[in-house]
Amino acid sequence: VQLQASGGGLVQAGGSLRLSCAAPGPTFSSYAVGWFRQAPGKEREFVAAISWGDSNTFYADSVKGRFTISRDNAKNTVYLQMNSLKPEDTAVYVCAARRTSYGSVLFFQGENYNYWGQGTQVTVSS
Repeated sequence: VQLQASGGGLVQAGGSLRLSCAAPGPTFSSYAVGWFRQAPGKEREFVAAISWGDSNTFYADSVKGRFTISRDNAKNTVYLQMNSLKPEDTAVYVCAARRTSYGSVLFFQGENYNYWGQGTQVTVSS
């Protein structure tokens, strides 16, 4: 599965961006998907995850209440709506996926995913 992340850019603090993670093929609807980010000099960190069956979601505390992960299985796309952006949200955002038979399962650890996209840069200016 090749994942294509897009939607990054430069935005002022308090602004919004919507990231997209797309994959070809109808089977993407059977994949749990997660978003991660990595800032310069820092380790990769979990941002949000979504299951495929019931769209169960989970967020890192740092983004809870500001970010929303969702999916449109008909379009083979997962979205990350980011509101009230802060300079500390600046990072390369990467989506990851793992096929699972369980529709309610999601993963917040990177080692549980076996497909990764190329990342999209998000820069938030103060």
